[in-house]
Amino acid sequence: MEKIIEVKNVTFEYDDSEQVKTVIKDFNLDIERGSFTVILGHNGSGKSTLAKLLNGLYKPASGKVLVDGIDTADESTEIEVKRRVGMVFQNPDNQLIASIVEEDVAFGPENLGLEPDVIRQRVDDALKAVGMYEFRRSTPHHLSGGQKQRIAIAGIIAMEPECIVLDEPTAMLDPKGRAEIIDTILKLNREKNITVVLITHFMEEAELADRILVMSNGKILADSTPKTVFSDVSLLKSVGLDVPQTTELLYALKSGGADIETDVLSIEETADAIAKAFHLEEI
Repeated sequence: MEKIIEVKNVTFEYDDSEQVKTVIKDFNLDIERGSFTVILGHNGSGKSTLAKLLNGLYKPASGKVLVDGIDTADESTEIEVKRRVGMVFQNPDNQLIASIVEEDVAFGPENLGLEPDVIRQRVDDALKAVGMYEFRRSTPHHLSGGQKQRIAIAGIIAMEPECIVLDEPTAMLDPKGRAEIIDTILKLNREKNITVVLITHFMEEAELADRILVMSNGKILADSTPKTVFSDVSLLKSVGLDVPQTTELLYALKSGGADIETDVLSIEETADAIAKAFHLEEI
C-alpha cells in the first residue's frame, strides 16, 4: 500500500538543563495511507515525541520524516505538512480558542487563506462529521469533555487532512466521552479513509486498530495486528502495559496448564477458545 508518512533513521534529542537526552535513535517507521495505527507505551517510552515528529511539531536531530514525500524539517513547507497531518492533544481546552464553536472550527481553514464560502462549507461538513453541527453556535466551554474533544477534532477535519495523529485524546474523558471520540475516529477512518495514528493507554481502544506498535525506551518492541501483539502477554507486562481482560483470562488459563488459543480478542472468540480447550461443546 501507499505510504503517507515515512520516518527514516530519525534521532530526536532535547536538553534537560544538564545534558542532552536522546529520546529516540535511528528510528524507522512507515504509516500506510488509510490505515488505523495505535501506539502503546509507558510514560517516557517516546510515543508522544514520535507523535509530534509525525506532523512536524518536532524536528529530527538527524534522519528525515516525510509526509507525502515532503520533508517536515523544511520550513518553507511547514504549513503544507500541518495541513496534511493534523494533531489532536489530550486536553481539548488547550485547543479551543474561540468563544463560539463554529468560529473555533473555522480558525484552521481561515489560516489556510480559503475563501469565506469554502470555509463555511468546511465548517459545516466537519461539525456534521463529528456529530456536533447542532452545537455550532454554542459556547465551547459550556460543553462536556467529549463534546469539546469532538470540536477539537472538527477543527482539524476542516483543514481536510489526510492523516490525524491523536495523543491520548480520551485520557481526560469519562466512559461516555471516550466512546464518542472512538466512534468519531472509526467513522473518519472507515468512511472518509483518513489515516489515523492513535496514542492511547486504553486497551479496548487499541483492539479496534489495524496495527499496534509497542514502544519502550524510544524503540519499537512489537509491530503487528492487535491479536498478535496482545497474545504476547509477557512482553506487554514486561514494559508495564495492561492487556484486554479476555487476553488476561486466556493467559491465566494457559499459565495454569490449559492447552488453549491465546491469539483471540472478542468475548465470542474467547468463549469459543475456552469451550474448545475444555471440550465444553461436547456437554
